[in-house]
Amino acid sequence: MCGITGTAWTTREKNILPDVLKRMTNVLEHRGPDDAGGYHSNVSGKSFLFSDESAYVDFNPASDVGAALGHRRLSIIDLGTGHQPLSNEDGSVWIVFNGEIYNYVELRKELVQQGHQFQTETDTEVIVHLYEEQGTACVERLRGMFAFAIWEERRERLFLARDRIGQKPLFYREQAGSLSFASELKSLLQMPDASRAVDANAIDLYLAYQYVPHPWSILKGYQKLPPAHCAVYEQGKLTVERYWTPPYQNPGSNPNFQFRTSHQWSKALRDTLTESVKIRMRSDVPLGAFLSGGIDSTIIAGLMQKMSDRPVHTFSIGFPVKQFDERHYARKAAELLGTEHHEYIVEPEALEMLPQLAWHYDEPFADSSAIPTMYLSKVTRQEVTVALSGDGGDELFAGYDRYRAVALSQWFDCLPTMIKKMMTASLWQRLPASVEQKSFRRRVKRFLAGLAVPPERRYLKWVGIFDTERRFEMYSPAFRAQLGTFDTDQFLLKAYQLCCDRDFVTRTTATDVLSYLPCDILTKVDIASMAHSLECRSPFLDHHVAELAAAMPLELKMEKGRGKKILTDTFSDLLPESIQTRKKMGFGVPLNEWFRNELKPLLFDVLLDQRAKDRQIFNPLKVEQLINEHLTLQWDHSARLWSLLVLEMWFQTFIDPVSIPDHFPETVLT
Repeated sequence: MCGITGTAWTTREKNILPDVLKRMTNVLEHRGPDDAGGYHSNVSGKSFLFSDESAYVDFNPASDVGAALGHRRLSIIDLGTGHQPLSNEDGSVWIVFNGEIYNYVELRKELVQQGHQFQTETDTEVIVHLYEEQGTACVERLRGMFAFAIWEERRERLFLARDRIGQKPLFYREQAGSLSFASELKSLLQMPDASRAVDANAIDLYLAYQYVPHPWSILKGYQKLPPAHCAVYEQGKLTVERYWTPPYQNPGSNPNFQFRTSHQWSKALRDTLTESVKIRMRSDVPLGAFLSGGIDSTIIAGLMQKMSDRPVHTFSIGFPVKQFDERHYARKAAELLGTEHHEYIVEPEALEMLPQLAWHYDEPFADSSAIPTMYLSKVTRQEVTVALSGDGGDELFAGYDRYRAVALSQWFDCLPTMIKKMMTASLWQRLPASVEQKSFRRRVKRFLAGLAVPPERRYLKWVGIFDTERRFEMYSPAFRAQLGTFDTDQFLLKAYQLCCDRDFVTRTTATDVLSYLPCDILTKVDIASMAHSLECRSPFLDHHVAELAAAMPLELKMEKGRGKKILTDTFSDLLPESIQTRKKMGFGVPLNEWFRNELKPLLFDVLLDQRAKDRQIFNPLKVEQLINEHLTLQWDHSARLWSLLVLEMWFQTFIDPVSIPDHFPETVLT
């Protein structure tokens, strides 16, 4: 697992110095502390170690076209000879790679038979030779999580690719005469001409979704390569294309999924997921597993333990607030499975990591479960270098409670118009409800409010942090004017369009696979784990598992409002009875209580600070109203306040400083 960066240019003016490449690379050191290297087409020898400055002093920018590649390595496979950038036999094709290719052993055998010579035992070198054989179509043969860049010297072509589900990130910036890329945005900000103009539309998207979705970036001129996409930069022209789509459309036409009984589906699921876990246990360093006590992580840990000859190390964290503490379930799972279990407590003091969150996530990111994920990654890394997780199970197998609301809303859409009007009348919104955001009465009111809009838009109204009306009420007139007619819903609506012929619940789960899963869940895990040089592998996200789940009928996943039915039934031998029947908790944190106690001063010191007001994004009176309503128990605004707090912290970290530091600054909030 690594950090990659680099640039390709078609005009001599865009050529970068090796020292700039060094800064771009070293700011990613947390992603790869074990090794570092660079390639520069204008340096004698081309490949060099940044630590050996004498190796790249012979810099000759004679050519108008060239490239530079930088790499930071976390050694997982072939610890001794896996240095990058890495090339083919004659040095005409170079790669920097972040991720793991799980079928590299099988691909290597095939490539050796075709005459390719290997210098290492790494999965990285497999990609190089596969590219020689198949060109950009090589991505279709890769099974794993990845983001990589290949520079082909003869064609003067840069090829970028990102894995199907979006486990590994890739930012890029296209300018006249150059294209730059990096695992994290902060690497691109090390370039001398790096712009830091904030995109108003990206802020609007962030407050709607709690993340900035692809292909947008928080900064103008920067983008994210979407999952399952590749890009070619050649002769100054950039082409971006999708190479894979989850096969939710017309599943009956796929000959690989012609199962007639639930037993056949169950057997296929057991076999496919077991094999997915097996190939993710290939490693030359210690492995473990996250174990929350939920269905997904327990299944993964259980399958690992069945294939291990010694107890698997499992890790969980909890909170001193009961409704957010899952340690009891994790403990029961560990006892049944026979793992060597480690558990930890997160106290409010753990929020001292808030400046770290702003620094590592590069963009505003308001999923507060990043806090426990960051902490869990830290303690897990003390024992192992690789951890398997249960990410993806909820989206692929209809595990979220909100899918029940989606199913119920389908019934509503079939009702007569008069009854619909009665149920969505504003009268219901004026009835009192508990201050708790997740109380039954408040959920009912939220559900009824969403019914008044079309199904696709109502889903965002249910899952979003600030709906459109509340956002525009918060914005200053000047900021509203910048947005014009921009419609944040279009990101979600386009995802819905990729799955048109299935029932609406399945369409919604497919939309989450295309949006919420890569933009929120996988971003959260990648950044938190790599901040502590921990590699996370997710067997549910193997594209064989994802394709099987996409073709599966909804009735196998959800029955009478019970999600993940087929997972529970198929893997009942690995699941304690209490976990099979428990209510989903989610990996949340008690922000509600923290904001009314330990974090209360932070709300005033940061959100109502003069610097925040001077940005002229929000109406300060509306922000103050939000704080007061929360503190006086009129409403649980904790998620909204957290999103505003994270946004301001991001400004103070990346926009206010004169220059972007090349390491994590010890103090951010002042």
